[in-house]
Parts: sequence; structure tokens; C-alpha cells
Amino acid sequence: MIVGALLDAGADFGKLRAALESLGVAGFTVSAEKVKKHGIMATQFHVEVEHEHDHPHRHLNDILEIIERGDLPGAVKEASARTFLRLAECEAAIHGTTIEEVHFHEVGAVDSIVDIVGAHWALNDLGIEAMSASPLNVGSGTVHTAHGVLPVPAPATARLLQGVPSYGSEVVLELVTPTGAALITQCAQAYGPAPEMRIAAIGYGAGTKDLPDRANVLRVLVGETEGGMDKPLIHGTPAGESVTVIEANIDDMNPELLPPLIAGLIGRGARDAFVTPIVGKKGRPAFLITVLADAERVDDVVSGMFHESTTLGVRIRQERRVCLDREWQTVETPWGAVRVKIGRFQGQITCKSPEFEDCRRLAEEKGVPVLAVYERAKAAAVEGEQDHA
Repeated sequence: MIVGALLDAGADFGKLRAALESLGVAGFTVSAEKVKKHGIMATQFHVEVEHEHDHPHRHLNDILEIIERGDLPGAVKEASARTFLRLAECEAAIHGTTIEEVHFHEVGAVDSIVDIVGAHWALNDLGIEAMSASPLNVGSGTVHTAHGVLPVPAPATARLLQGVPSYGSEVVLELVTPTGAALITQCAQAYGPAPEMRIAAIGYGAGTKDLPDRANVLRVLVGETEGGMDKPLIHGTPAGESVTVIEANIDDMNPELLPPLIAGLIGRGARDAFVTPIVGKKGRPAFLITVLADAERVDDVVSGMFHESTTLGVRIRQERRVCLDREWQTVETPWGAVRVKIGRFQGQITCKSPEFEDCRRLAEEKGVPVLAVYERAKAAAVEGEQDHA
């Protein structure tokens, strides 16, 4: 459905077919046709696998070799390999093995290799620079796999969607597969309403099943935001990046253990972690522990919360954050060099902050107040900007 939607939005099918044929995998053909789903015209992308050909289960290295030998842009090779690596890591964790020993079943079949490489090729062909997605409807019910009957979302899908907004629905169907989950979560930088943009193309990719009350299609909107795709805007503010927020309320923990908890969470890969005093139930003094982390670090952070604090549960949600472009400048003070962090918004300098640890180290070495070093470093940074101007 992803490939179909991108073809419908303007990706070149002839070039896509040639790129897929360059992989050197025998026994498949691809085609695309227009179909109508509940009154909506969409493109259905078909991968026909010839059953008389031998299609063995493949290991990760086998698939990476197939991708590498294809006549594909470097960015497509890299993105496709990364998708399969994520799938291998996911399967290894679920089945208690290593990525080298994982046998790809559904996700390693020829049609999935074609789907993953095809999706990355079509994104590259359309020149997509950034992507956002709505929260993902996973459906409900069960799905038949090589490992038996499993609940929807399948274990691999559920793991890939950790830290990403998703929800079940009354539709008794697997609406997000592991392959689809891997592609969307790898490519999307944000989740929520469509960003403000000038729509240039719309594509609909059709699924194979027909649903009684809705069109079984995936829609993509292609366009440009103000300032280009590298600086997407929503209501005049940069859309920024997606970040996972993990929180817990704690009212039964020795406060002396909070600094080691924060340090431990940072050590596990959290982008930031902090403590806020709150009043809990029955008027008890308590603490709100808040952690910001990338989606791939959520497992480690949650493990740290449970092992290093007394919490019985955590809350996880996806948010968007906007960060200044940052750079470092070194300035000289009468006591030595200090690094200064410079923040820029849309190319304009908005703040300059001397590195406090540099200031404290010099103050201790020279026997002067930290404030004196800090203020002199900030003044030197301003003077440097004026000299540059």
C-alpha cells in the first residue's frame, strides 16, 4: 500500500521496476493498476511470486547482499538495509536469538524485499526530504503467521511501534504489518495532524481486502512547507522533531536516591531527565520524574525506571519538540578559555550561554567568583559577534 500510494503520487513505475529487477532475485514480477475502493480511485501495487521457484528463508546478511548488488541510489541502499536491520533486531529480541541467526519468514519473503526496497526507492524518486504520519490504526483480531495464530498487532509490529502513537479499532484485520511498521517508524519524524503545507500531489495506495464500511486505502500528501522541507512549519513554528516522554509519580522513595536515578537514566541514553516536586494523593509530598528519549532508547529508559526507582508504572507519550540550531564558540577570558553555546533560530542568533563547568573550573583554579568568569565569557562572546559583524 505504501508503494502504491507513492506511485499514485507520481513515482515512476518503469524506473521502479528496473531498479527492483536489478536486485537479481528470481521468481517475481511487479505490476500496478488503478482500482476503485468505496468510490476512491487508488493504485494497487502487485508483487507476484512464482511458486515454482525456490524461495528459501534468508538471514540478514543474505538480504543485505541482495540490496547491495542492486542498481540503486546509495541513499536507497542505506535506508533499505537499515529497515531490515531493525526488523532483524526486533525478531531476535522476540525469539531470544541473535540478528545473525534470525530466519526471516514473512518479512524476508521476496515480496517484502520488494516492498521495502520499493518504498525507499519511491520516496527517493519523489525527492521526499521529511515525513510525518498520523497515529497508526493497527486494527484488531488475530493473524496467521509461520509461528501460529498471533494477536493483532503481531509481536514484531507491537515492538516496532513502541514510543509511537497507535491505536486499535473495531476493524477485525491486521492494518499494520511488521514491514509497514518498520517503514513508517523509520521514515516519519513526527506524528499527529498533517503539517501546514502547499499540497502538490496526492496518492492513494490500495490494499487487497475490501472493507464493508470504508475504503481500504493509504493516502499520502506530498508538498512543501514554508521555507522548504528541511524547515517544516506548523502555524509559523518549526515542526521540530518527535521525542518520547516517559513519566512516573513517586511518593515512597528516599530523595537521596533521586540524583543517582537521573544520572542512570541519562547513562541509558535519555536526552534529558529531571525531577519536579508535586503533591500526591492524600496530600503526600511526591516527585514527578520526567524523561525525554528517542524511540529506540525507550526500552532501556523504562528498564532503568523500574530497576532504579520504586515506581510501579510509567506513562509514555509522543510529543514534538523544537530546538534551536546550536554551535560552540571558544572565547578568551583573563583566566582562560571558556566554551560558549550559541543558539540560532532560522539563522539568527537568539542566545549565547557560557559553559558553566568551564567557568566553575577556571574560578576554582584562579580563586575568583564563578559569576565573574561567566559574565566575562558572555561579554567576550558578544564582542566577538560585533567584531564579526
